[in-house]
Amino acid sequence: MKHSLLLWLFISPLAFAQPLKLDSLDKLASKATETVKVTLDNKLLGLAARFLSNDDPDEGQVKQLVKGLKGIYVRSFEFSNTGQYADSDLDAIRKQLRDSSWKPIVEVHGKDENDNTDVYIKDEGDHYAGMAIVSAEPKQLTVVHIDGVIDLDGLSKLAGNFGIPDDIRSKTERKHK
Repeated sequence: MKHSLLLWLFISPLAFAQPLKLDSLDKLASKATETVKVTLDNKLLGLAARFLSNDDPDEGQVKQLVKGLKGIYVRSFEFSNTGQYADSDLDAIRKQLRDSSWKPIVEVHGKDENDNTDVYIKDEGDHYAGMAIVSAEPKQLTVVHIDGVIDLDGLSKLAGNFGIPDDIRSKTERKHK
């Protein structure tokens, strides 16, 4: 009994440090006209960062940001018609984001446009350990999970890199105003 308790105390922080599970969205690919699926763990991020230039200041900043990341995960679906995905398709993602360590920082919900964007930050006290963006529009659904130590000031530099849609930055900035 004592050993199992010690084992649980050792393993439990590792169990909670997992990236968001986005595979529940994969079933939407068959309905979508365009699908983007990006799964980059820290090893692949390091490899991808090697292709960024040290001479370009923006790319140098992206390289620095990537050093603290464990992974970048993107699922994006574009549909030809409205109603090809249901709000309930996001239930598994939203359930994970209800964990007490995830804090919503931007919540925009439009009744007329059905255009919703939620941005969450994973707060671990002395630092931010992740970010999740859920953007649901009538004909497009995008979920981005950035896993790892987040530098909020430099985060906008990741938009347009590593499969993170470039328009995510403008959506969250526009809706935050």
